Amino acid sequence: MIFSDLPIDHRIIKNLETAQLRELTEIQKQAIGHALLNKDILAASKTGSGKTLAFVVPMVHRLLSQRALTKADPRALILAPTRELAKQVYMVVRQVIANTQLKANLIVGGENYNDQAKQLKRNPHIIVATAGRVYDHLQDRQLFLNGLELLILDEADRMLELGFSEQLGYIHKLANHRKRQTMMFSATIEQAQIKVMTNTLLRSPQIIKVDAASQPHSDIEQFFYFSDHVEQKDEQLLKLISIDARQQCIVFTATRDDTHRIADMLNEKSMHAVALNGELLQNQRNQVIQAFTNNKHAILVTTDLAARGLDIRNVALVINYDLPKFPEEYIHRIGRTGRAGAKGTALSLVGKKDWQSFEAIKANFVTEATFKTVEGIQTKFSGIKKKHVKHHAKTTKTKKGDKKTTHKPKTKRFKTMESNELGFVPVKRKKVEPPTSENEDE
Repeated sequence: MIFSDLPIDHRIIKNLETAQLRELTEIQKQAIGHALLNKDILAASKTGSGKTLAFVVPMVHRLLSQRALTKADPRALILAPTRELAKQVYMVVRQVIANTQLKANLIVGGENYNDQAKQLKRNPHIIVATAGRVYDHLQDRQLFLNGLELLILDEADRMLELGFSEQLGYIHKLANHRKRQTMMFSATIEQAQIKVMTNTLLRSPQIIKVDAASQPHSDIEQFFYFSDHVEQKDEQLLKLISIDARQQCIVFTATRDDTHRIADMLNEKSMHAVALNGELLQNQRNQVIQAFTNNKHAILVTTDLAARGLDIRNVALVINYDLPKFPEEYIHRIGRTGRAGAKGTALSLVGKKDWQSFEAIKANFVTEATFKTVEGIQTKFSGIKKKHVKHHAKTTKTKKGDKKTTHKPKTKRFKTMESNELGFVPVKRKKVEPPTSENEDE
């Protein structure tokens, strides 16, 4: 199925063809049709599955084909969990609305607040934003949502993880009218918080699940390597990075300090690396991402800041120098490669500190973990075995002779507890007296 088969404005099709986007991905096939019918949507799909166009295309078509509810308020609001992802979505929106009368603005933290207030006064039709900064503008009455027609949440699970539920609730309250269409996209829709948010924001939503949203692409090969210590990880990393002149690599670390240290180490070997982390100012982060996107650097060394939102097709290799604390982030990290049908490779270094994370990743996302060794590097660490507590039988001598009897260990009996105003206290049991002859028949 191709975009020209859809009943959408011809200008959208032309802009997509200019961007060499013709065939629909699975999430686009399932979501766009329902969205064009103005249905609320709750969708789960893998990272890199093309979900951005799944909501941008029907959004733009509605704005081009239907009359606005008001002249002053924005018609569509797209919320993303991070500045980087918001910027990525904004670029897609700009691509799809090219050569139309629609205007879009990017409103995120880290940028000049007063400049954003001036932009909002120009009445943009579409706002792509982070929830926190939109909340600030709403509080200061720089922005009004009375005429909002579309509310779109991208990676809603991540927004809730970052603690934006209050802001989302406030935004919903200010734009809560029957003509509003809401679309919510998430890596998973099984979380309790997502279900609560669904009941609050959406009206009889069309639920869409594409494959297993929390499983990695089959186009990504995954391999693991045991590591003894940091020095050995450095040695392994230098030998594992193997990309040609047109390909790129992303290295994920646990700390901001390591992003700079590792980038410096790689640059000493003439590997053209750059560091990205939350300590950089927003304009510095933008410059780093833009330079990497333009292939000016072969390697990006980053924290989980770049785990979501970066859509760079040249990334052929992802290396987890440290495994993430939360297993879901592993999927988003390795999802930076193997995008748009391309093949990718994900390598992970597993030390003693990473073992708990590895077990969580394996239990949830990896059916079979393949461990390999780096040529010329031997490791002593091979995982942590679970300790099994053995209950030994108790042997005692009987009074008669030397015969031994084996008894099973006694299980501890706990006193019954009942609650009072101060908490839980043991109940003192009263002795029950045997019935007397007078009440024996009762």
